[in-house]
Amino acid sequence: MANAAGQLSPLMKQSSGINAARAEGMYIYDESGQRYMDFTSGIGVTGTGHCHPKVVAAAQKQVATLVHGQYAIMKHPPLLEMAEKLGERMPEGLTSVFFSNAGTEAVEASIRLARQATGRPNIITFQGCFHGRTMGSLSTTTSSVGLRAGVQPIMGGVVVAPFPNAFRLRMDEKTATEHCLRELDNILHTQSAPAETAAMLIEPIQGEAGYVPANTEFMKGLREICDRHGILLMMDEVQAGYGRSGLFWGHQHFDVVPDVVISAKGLASGFPLSAMVARQDIMEKGWPGSQGGTYGGNAVACAAALATLEVYDEENLVENAAVQGQRLRKHLDEIQADNPAIVDVRGKGLMIGTEIADADGNPDGERAARILQEAEKRGLVMIRCGAYGGQIIRWLPPLIVNGDQIDEGVNIFADALKASA
Repeated sequence: MANAAGQLSPLMKQSSGINAARAEGMYIYDESGQRYMDFTSGIGVTGTGHCHPKVVAAAQKQVATLVHGQYAIMKHPPLLEMAEKLGERMPEGLTSVFFSNAGTEAVEASIRLARQATGRPNIITFQGCFHGRTMGSLSTTTSSVGLRAGVQPIMGGVVVAPFPNAFRLRMDEKTATEHCLRELDNILHTQSAPAETAAMLIEPIQGEAGYVPANTEFMKGLREICDRHGILLMMDEVQAGYGRSGLFWGHQHFDVVPDVVISAKGLASGFPLSAMVARQDIMEKGWPGSQGGTYGGNAVACAAALATLEVYDEENLVENAAVQGQRLRKHLDEIQADNPAIVDVRGKGLMIGTEIADADGNPDGERAARILQEAEKRGLVMIRCGAYGGQIIRWLPPLIVNGDQIDEGVNIFADALKASA
């Protein structure tokens, strides 16, 4: 007897009802031809928009030349050129590049490197951060209890410190920052001695927690503590990096230089590619053979990534993210002033979160879900996040978005907000 036809796992759920047939620029089209404005960018991936002609051409050319030159066996021109170009975008001193496929793999590589390079076992991570779903990176992820459900216990040697989320802590920013730095000092005295702490791993602007930026005082405090104790400061720029925050790297808002940067998502405009970049003196302390992967540094993905950087420069996408982000934030602040259901608007550039609450001020994931459903009916696709039932609506349009498209998206959101009441 023939086996029944396969079907998608029910454990992987889609947030919209769209069956995408094609996409171009800001827009996705379903099988019937219905057009949707995409304010998700594939969770921050398609910064150059869908199927940018320059990225498509580079990928097509590479497919006909060399698809897979396995990274552990041989080098190839797109791999070497991408390492060079990415190094040029890095903070000063970070020149040693390891490529992989996904952000979570790059985080795993950073954890291995930190432990090997320092000879210390512990990693300090921060409340609300998301670093991935593989077991090492999941052990450093605290954005939602559902991610860990049913798979604990997970990797040891991880200590969680508070993040200065002033809204969640119900403090002003200065008080929240002082509190978090004090608690971090307490952790170093009570849970993870500096001599046993390899690294601090942090998102400069938290993603899955709802686009919560750190601040300069806090980040400078981390840098000072790390320098004093020989601890590595590792920036997870998977979502905040590559121009989305209005600067090329999210940590640039806070005037600090990390020891390690982790990047993915926007790196290759939709092709799977991630990178972990460190100072050469740190990378040299890792153990030979500790980095690898069958598909890492894939030739087609690297070719697409090189074209992506060209588009960024030619179309001034980082600057556009800053300008359009300001426009978006102004609109959302105005909507919040007239809608008590929106209790917070936060973020930088084109990564902004709007937190939804009920009449009693409690997180309202059900209302946020209804807002997204109403927006989808009107041709706008958005996504949610947040530990309390997905109470935060995320704004993640491609970095090519223009002012008219920002205005259109905001107007649809305003109509959906009213319809969902």
